[in-house]
Amino acid sequence: METINLTIQGMSCGGCAAKVSNALKSLPGAKVKAVAVGSARISFDPKLTSTAAMVDAVNHLGFQATVT
Repeated sequence: METINLTIQGMSCGGCAAKVSNALKSLPGAKVKAVAVGSARISFDPKLTSTAAMVDAVNHLGFQATVT
């Protein structure tokens, strides 16, 4: 398992955080550690998903995620 932190621009409320959390949880091998307005911490199995897939899942919601 690896762990990454994402900085997420465009989030403004708990509802946004819940949407991001659900999107990340839907990825195979991803375990969401924490999501707050503006950030997320995720552990994942690199054999099942990638950093790019997590960034894409968040960006697909209309936010802008970057790995920090």
